[in-house]
Amino acid sequence: MPALNAPDSVEATVRRRGSDLVELSHAIHAEPELAFGEYRSCAKAKALAAERGFEMNPVAGLDTAFRANFGSGPLVVGVCAEYDALPEIGHACGHNIIAASAVGTALALAEVADDLGLTVALLGTPAEESGGGKELMLRAGTFDDVAVAVMVHPGPSDIAGARSLALSEVTVHYRGKESHAAVAPHLGVNAADAVTVAQVAIGLLRQQLAPGQMTHGVVTDGGQAVNVIPGQAALKYAMRAVESDSLRELEGRMYACFAAGALAAGCEYEIEEAGPAYAELRPDRWLADVCRSEMRRLGREPVPAEIEAGLPLGSTDMGNVTHVLPGIHPIIGVDAGGATVHQRAFAAAAAGPSADLAVVDGAVMLARAVVALAEDTAQRDRVLTAQQRRAAS
Repeated sequence: MPALNAPDSVEATVRRRGSDLVELSHAIHAEPELAFGEYRSCAKAKALAAERGFEMNPVAGLDTAFRANFGSGPLVVGVCAEYDALPEIGHACGHNIIAASAVGTALALAEVADDLGLTVALLGTPAEESGGGKELMLRAGTFDDVAVAVMVHPGPSDIAGARSLALSEVTVHYRGKESHAAVAPHLGVNAADAVTVAQVAIGLLRQQLAPGQMTHGVVTDGGQAVNVIPGQAALKYAMRAVESDSLRELEGRMYACFAAGALAAGCEYEIEEAGPAYAELRPDRWLADVCRSEMRRLGREPVPAEIEAGLPLGSTDMGNVTHVLPGIHPIIGVDAGGATVHQRAFAAAAAGPSADLAVVDGAVMLARAVVALAEDTAQRDRVLTAQQRRAAS
């Protein structure tokens, strides 16, 4: 029997390990863990790679981040695995699928690493939903030698060149003065009033938001007893925009609304950033085209390229990575009966038959895309040259 070529070889490896990858996806799904607390999920993601001989290393001082290396070639490929869940609704964003597909991609590329001159770096990236694990890893140098980064995310449809919105999140703490609400309300300073005024200001601001800007938030503390003037109150808000400069402009206007609440109520206030800001995704065009072709080869129907840019899909810290080095974050379709990510029905579907297929198809797609890059002299030189320039700067 003739030897398989590299694209067919990586696909065969993924399919051979398919049951292990699905088992990993289900195991992570069954025990959802929140940002920076993904201890069991992290260990599960590392296990199959460790068995294959990947060298495990902690990174960025984060307990649930890791880098697992295989090979010693000059083209370093980072394969990003996410595994954090959402409060109360578990894996409604399908990060169990992401982790399993990433492991499958890494295992497949390990089989051809020597032939293609690769170093395969499986990157465990915690706290995507809140906390910006990838940005923290970027700052710590985890991606410094990585020439290209890949990952796949589940969603209700297949999108090769998926985009995302820039994002920042803040918590606003208001401090007033408690007093009896009937006996001496005039002696109190009502922190909940500051929240109300801020929200009214934000509601009026929405009419003047620039295209692509949006904001959404919740009251996290509005007082504890109806007969006590609240001395403390708090809001948590997310701000999004189509790109980072627009996000900065929106932040300035939102901060004025927060200040207006404090001024009107006579409160002190403090704005606390929830974590690093997320930049918008900049998918590598060449890799996106390869992924689109692979989706079609696998029998999927990706969204046409000409309308991809009009379909922002929330926000992700993978955007930060793609501002530093070439990267790809395609969406792999999962049939969730019409539900989309961050809904309970999607959490249930993330361990169903369509999700299991997405685990395997996602790993096949990413592995074959990396092989295509490694075997194309011009594209290989492009990403290697960019990495060398980053290293020299």
